[in-house]
Amino acid sequence: MDDDLLAKFVSLVNNAARITIIQPNNPDGDSLGSALALEQILSDLGKQIYLFCGISIPNYLRYLPGWDRVNNETALVQSDLFIIVDTSTMSLLDRVGASEPITQLIRRKPLIIIDHHVSSDDSLAYAAVSIKVPTAAATGEVIYDISGRLGWEIKADGKYALAAAILSDSLGLTTPNTTGRTIHIIGELVEGGVSIPALERARRDYMRKSPELVHYKGELLQRIEYYNDDKLALLCIPWEEIEKYSPQYNPSMLAIEDMRLTTNTIIAVALKSYQDGHFTAKIRTNYGSPVAAKLAEKFGGGGHEYASGFKLTGGTLSEIKNQVIEYSRELLLNETV
Repeated sequence: MDDDLLAKFVSLVNNAARITIIQPNNPDGDSLGSALALEQILSDLGKQIYLFCGISIPNYLRYLPGWDRVNNETALVQSDLFIIVDTSTMSLLDRVGASEPITQLIRRKPLIIIDHHVSSDDSLAYAAVSIKVPTAAATGEVIYDISGRLGWEIKADGKYALAAAILSDSLGLTTPNTTGRTIHIIGELVEGGVSIPALERARRDYMRKSPELVHYKGELLQRIEYYNDDKLALLCIPWEEIEKYSPQYNPSMLAIEDMRLTTNTIIAVALKSYQDGHFTAKIRTNYGSPVAAKLAEKFGGGGHEYASGFKLTGGTLSEIKNQVIEYSRELLLNETV
């Protein structure tokens, strides 16, 4: 983050009375924690803040106080400035709210992106300011550093949200992007009053699953398909199941870690089909095999080396499956995995 970029960022914030903070349509602990922390910081600067996400916040993220302030009605979004956190890909923003797509609204006012993902997607290249730090373990880490550079105060609820954001995307400080700086930030947040055990207890309480969901997870695990000498684990989830179970839990996340932990498996892909004909994929790879982002970029997506995703419109499930299998085979042959 150079000084000129930060100066432009500050100028846009200073000139805005109403600011909407937008999360991608696949919210996680990092996106929600980052949005809530920014809400606290900017509200204390006298800004009127709206929180937007194209879908309702899933139950398992509701351990973060303030989740219920996130709205998915674009009719309520009337702002002087938009800030997108934790994505720089248009395909993860195109849910339609009550009046019109958020992707149309954000073109009418200045746009800021704060992210830590790597992507070749330039669909949001028109943003007035784009702060992307791929070396950071989480977007929450980027926001913490921005606030420190600018002297913005982070109060107790903002610290709690940032700790949750960083711990979520770093998988408890275990991902390859976790650096000494990441750990140092968590240390400062703990010194500032955040209780990691209390945060973890709250998270685990909301991770509890109903018996119905546990049985459904068993069904998902039985449907996993293996290809490329078992190095690719692939799971397909139809719209009917997404509609039924998503209010409780993201179906992909029920199974993808088990897929990645299968003996010999290197790449795990959970592919979801929607009623309007589009598909999304969540991709995870094992550490030492940094090919997730390359696989996602092949289909217009992006993300981290070990965790990424994509969205496609058009084609059939069979065609997309075959393409994922074939390109995974190429990656596995070309990479040192």
